[in-house]
Amino acid sequence: MRIISRLDIKNEFVVKGICFEGLRKIGDPEVFCKKYYDQMSDELLISDVVASLYGRNNLFSLIKKITEKIFIPVCLSGGIRNLKDIQLSLDSGADKVAINTAIVKNINFLKSAIKNFGISNIVASIEAKKISDKFWEVYIYNGREKTGINVVDWIKKIKDIGCGEILITSVDRDGTNSGFDKSLVESIANLDLPMPIIISGGFGNLQDIKEVKKNLHENDALAVGTQLHYNKYKVKQLKKYI
Repeated sequence: MRIISRLDIKNEFVVKGICFEGLRKIGDPEVFCKKYYDQMSDELLISDVVASLYGRNNLFSLIKKITEKIFIPVCLSGGIRNLKDIQLSLDSGADKVAINTAIVKNINFLKSAIKNFGISNIVASIEAKKISDKFWEVYIYNGREKTGINVVDWIKKIKDIGCGEILITSVDRDGTNSGFDKSLVESIANLDLPMPIIISGGFGNLQDIKEVKKNLHENDALAVGTQLHYNKYKVKQLKKYI
């Protein structure tokens, strides 16, 4: 199972908040990316957390710098609105893009993206917020706007269209270090998806990995941010534990 280092970026700084709120600057993206590369992270997930809100993505130049020195897959997320944005991302050095808001607003964009760039380059990103025991709602604009869409129903639609991977981020658990949303992971696992899933939001300790691993496959992944950023764990420790 892969370990993906997740870096949320705002105005050229790595930032981190709790439940997508109260973002704090914590460092230079290039330094963090090099650190995770040296620690043998399987991939990097680099997200512009205000891009969708402001209708732009400022990370293309950053991705170019990073991928000149780092040789693991890089996924770019945030503000991907059209085919041109995907092309710019790939031309800048990203291996794939993760898209949330734009495909929720127009699911045909997912179809067009796959048709033009291939399944392996496209990750469907989902921001999930728990409403009740069996209902998680899809959010867009980095957790700022609710949609009324049931996450499980939305994943079924994505499954029918196809994509390279599905990234599921728990808005409630993000930055809390309180553990992954086990019920959410179990609900997704029950859908028997043909594509790998990436679980993000809430990692706190090694026990959290053990609790969700039984519902994941070897080609699935965990995305970790806070505990790596603050050196509570190193990527090698997580991979060794797995």
